[in-house]
Amino acid sequence: MTRVLIAADIKLYREGLTEILGRFEEIAVVGNASDRAESLDRVRELGPEVVLLDMGMPQSLATVRSIVESHSAVHVEALGVPERDVIACAEAGISGYVPREGSVPDLVAAIMGAVRGELSCSPRIAGGLFRRISALAAERSSPGEPWRLTPRQREVAQLVERGLSNKEIARTLCIEVSTVKNHVHSILEMLHVHRRAEAAALLRPALDRPSS
Repeated sequence: MTRVLIAADIKLYREGLTEILGRFEEIAVVGNASDRAESLDRVRELGPEVVLLDMGMPQSLATVRSIVESHSAVHVEALGVPERDVIACAEAGISGYVPREGSVPDLVAAIMGAVRGELSCSPRIAGGLFRRISALAAERSSPGEPWRLTPRQREVAQLVERGLSNKEIARTLCIEVSTVKNHVHSILEMLHVHRRAEAAALLRPALDRPSS
């Protein structure tokens, strides 16, 4: 029986999934969590094999990375993922995903596939994954990034990578929200991406190194 933890900030969502999955003999829902901190606590306490993580939950990407980094044997399945965000979720460490239009059979198949080390995805996503692998290989062989962050942009980027909102970043850095928005916009333009998750994935290798 596969042990599953459900992480979502909407109680009705957690309870609904618990009831639905309870109908399947091969799955045991061992608990649920409503935020990042509780998710990490529950994973440590309950030892699930699979975490079903609602990607609409605040700091969802940061939660994925934290679980994968501290519990490498746990498989994280991303729920409700638009196709445009699958690559960023994959880079964060998910083992699989269920799109927004996914069904209950899709969810069960994703859970069972995760424990077998299998991933089912559309041809479009498969193509995107291969392109991203190629881009990462090119980045590793490149002598440096074609962009350079200012000290303040680096601070903002580090907090974006951690999953903080614009308001949270503003409070942390003691600056105006509008200033944060301007920095985030500049970073997205610099990287030629449209979403924060994509920017975080691209910046992560550079942010892991000390600034020069």
